[in-house]
Amino acid sequence: MLRTGKKFSKPEMSRVINGDTVLPEAEQTPEKVRLDILMKEIYKSYNRSSLQKFIESGFVTVDGELVLKPNAKFERGVKLDLKVPEIIKNADLAPEVVYEDDNVIVMNKPAGLLSMAKGEYCPEVTLEKYGLLVHRLDRDTSGVVILAKTPEVQGFLKKQFQDRKTHKTYYAVVCGQPKLNEARIDLPMARDLKRPTTFRVDANGKPAETFYKVLKTDGKHSLLELKPTTGRTHQLRVHMKYMGNPILGDPVYGTESADRLYLHAGALEITLPGGIRRTFEVPMPESFNHVF
Repeated sequence: MLRTGKKFSKPEMSRVINGDTVLPEAEQTPEKVRLDILMKEIYKSYNRSSLQKFIESGFVTVDGELVLKPNAKFERGVKLDLKVPEIIKNADLAPEVVYEDDNVIVMNKPAGLLSMAKGEYCPEVTLEKYGLLVHRLDRDTSGVVILAKTPEVQGFLKKQFQDRKTHKTYYAVVCGQPKLNEARIDLPMARDLKRPTTFRVDANGKPAETFYKVLKTDGKHSLLELKPTTGRTHQLRVHMKYMGNPILGDPVYGTESADRLYLHAGALEITLPGGIRRTFEVPMPESFNHVF
């Protein structure tokens, strides 16, 4: 006997296959998305890294509830609210004006004040509040800095630093006593790949040169005058560590803690717009003498 078709035991399935009936769609579970991704879709002016910091800092609520984890997942359509607070940190660390004209402002930066903001959001006052950055001092370093008032002047001054036509004098209290009272340190430097935010002496690194002179010592600590001819990041701190005389209070390269990093930019010689060569000096903090 010749069979012309397959017989189905379930007539309703036959009708589905023949197209006469459509099965109801399975219920769809709403998609849940990471909070930082949802925030990025709304707050497009911030990058994702900044938004993650906002969430972890407690600046974000979801449907009125505080959420601290960027990877927390929610359905689209929830109410997201971002409230970034006003700058609150270090508002009292105002630098002293040493000199000012129509082109530049020279200031005495206190220890603890950042030179520039880190990332898109910085919850504290920085030197950038006062002018355009030409060069930087580490947060924990105090002393003389020069800021420009226009991009043209900024470029003019920056080129002098790049061409090594500026002269800088620092003062530092170091641990111990250097073997020589006066010497030249010529040790190239490179980033420490094991700790990418730090630097080290490296034969394959970039040239770094520092002249030092011992001004005072009691054997346990020494006050040094430091004159770098290059401007590598952390140069003075790395050079002194390598010499076996780390700067007192250095939280990264040091061996002895203190109330601050005992490094101070005392003088800066530079040419101002118009060709006027000037040297700006700020006094060494009194605490540097109290160590002895």
